[in-house]
Amino acid sequence: MSGEHDHLADNIRAIREARGLSQQQIAKAAGVPRATWTHLESGAANPTLTVLIKVANALQIRVDELLAAPRPPARHLRAAELPVRQRGQVTVRRLLPESLPGLDLERMTLPAGARMVGVPHTPGTREYLTVERGTVELVVSGERYTLAEGDVVTFRGDQRHSYHNPGSATATAYSVIAFAPVTS
Repeated sequence: MSGEHDHLADNIRAIREARGLSQQQIAKAAGVPRATWTHLESGAANPTLTVLIKVANALQIRVDELLAAPRPPARHLRAAELPVRQRGQVTVRRLLPESLPGLDLERMTLPAGARMVGVPHTPGTREYLTVERGTVELVVSGERYTLAEGDVVTFRGDQRHSYHNPGSATATAYSVIAFAPVTS
């Protein structure tokens, strides 16, 4: 159990400091005496579940995160470690190693002349396309939009859409898909 206590003390202190709060401020927010908070951060406390719940709520995290082994401050992933798929000539690479609820972020590399048909999503989904390099033609429900570097088009993701690089050099674009909230 001493390992969990060590994690608890380290996690409470690190999260409080990351929030930019003093022990006094966070103890007040949690509804516990400052002395109790000091004991928690020193590892001297043997808190009840009620106190752990108050602490977790004040820090806006789950109780299990208080007891977990501390995570490193950052994670460096090489491009090759991110999921990549080919859609014809177009390379689509995810920008994040894990999914964010309701959101997809992807980088598309379109060789000269390449085309790709998008997949219509559920009603209420929004898509955003921005071009970093080159030119990309986006067709949404029969309407054509030519995007130059830095341009953005936002559209309903439940429509038929496709991408085309009309240029003579490779184009790079970023797609953000904000999925419709799931209703039960």
